Amino acid sequence: MQPHGDQRLVQSGAPLGDAPVLLLVHGRGAAPANIMDLIPRLDRSNWTYLAPAAAGRTWYPLSFMAEREQNEPGLSSALWVLRKVVDDVMAKGVPSSRIVIMGFSQGACLASEFAARNPRRYGGVVAFTGGVIGTGSELQGYAGSFDGTPVFLGCSDVDAHVPLTRVDETEAIFTRLGATVTKRIYPGMGHLINDDEIAAAQDILDAVQAGA
Repeated sequence: MQPHGDQRLVQSGAPLGDAPVLLLVHGRGAAPANIMDLIPRLDRSNWTYLAPAAAGRTWYPLSFMAEREQNEPGLSSALWVLRKVVDDVMAKGVPSSRIVIMGFSQGACLASEFAARNPRRYGGVVAFTGGVIGTGSELQGYAGSFDGTPVFLGCSDVDAHVPLTRVDETEAIFTRLGATVTKRIYPGMGHLINDDEIAAAQDILDAVQAGA
């Protein structure tokens, strides 16, 4: 069952196959247009921007801290969508080292979970206010190597949806799998993406553009 399987994929920027790719994953209650509002803020040309859409504007029904089974079938379908996008991008000749996966809120959780389940050398992973999905022993099963992939985790210290313990757990998982993780916690920040986080994401994009 694929609840998200017939949803659209929005594309902008350079033609697919001619440039590095930024995969943008929107949050709960949002749509591709919302996450693509980041493109002017990132201010980086010569990229292909791809943003998949969730059915009903939500990737999975409950909190990302719930047991995974409680978020099915949405969660598995959402992960399938990201896998299909990445596979299709690579089939166009773009290596994973030129793909950056970025998400906000529920999209950051989905991006983190997808990357942790499918570690490889990506251009980068950027999670604005999010972390891996599940609870308890479910967080112990990740395996593989990121081979130095740069990862940025940014979050408020008082976010109502994302506890700092899960950001810390996500950092530990990515580090164990060989990512180079930058974590920044912002005192009193609202549920938003601040300019410092944008600057950190720009650094990752610039390194990919430069072929680092």
